[in-house]
Amino acid sequence: MTFELNFKKALHDLPDAEKDKLILRLLRRDLKLAKRLQFELIDNESIEEKRNELEKQLIQRINLGLTHNFSVDSLLQELRNMSGMITEHLFVTKDKFGEISLNLKILNQILTVNSGRIQAASPKKSYSLCIYIIARIYKVLVLMQKLHEDLLLDFKDDLENIGNLIGSNDSMMHIAIKNGLDVNWLIHFNIPDNMDTRQKELRAKGFLR
Repeated sequence: MTFELNFKKALHDLPDAEKDKLILRLLRRDLKLAKRLQFELIDNESIEEKRNELEKQLIQRINLGLTHNFSVDSLLQELRNMSGMITEHLFVTKDKFGEISLNLKILNQILTVNSGRIQAASPKKSYSLCIYIIARIYKVLVLMQKLHEDLLLDFKDDLENIGNLIGSNDSMMHIAIKNGLDVNWLIHFNIPDNMDTRQKELRAKGFLR
């Protein structure tokens, strides 16, 4: 939505007290924006501290699934919820490195903790979870190629582990192959340069969904 210049000028000319009331009223309706402004204006935590704290929360949520014996459907919903938490972290902190790092951490932990559960489920039951994970990996690979190459080595171990976990899980491997994901890209840290194009072409053909 764009605003006319005369509207912007009218807002600018409002008394400071009136502006403050309007801002607070709007922020109550947009908590994400409120968190972002709080982080930028007064928060003492660094981006790295915010990232590390969120990583702990995400790992705890995944490990909690062991105790509650989540179904693959529940795992998928939980993964979506955690992806939403990462998206909010990105909005608040603009932490593009963290967006990749946190996604890799939760994918690693989900597969480590639940590989047997995914394998034991019927293909029909596990498909939605498997395809979500594969699509998420594509997204991460696309995001990686937008970062400076000096930062990419930080993701090498997580990618290798994810590749090995998928390779040892027949259900995941079947979905990966069907959707054009070569686990050797991850294991050997040899990602094709055109991941964005590959992802778009696959989606256009009906894959990754």
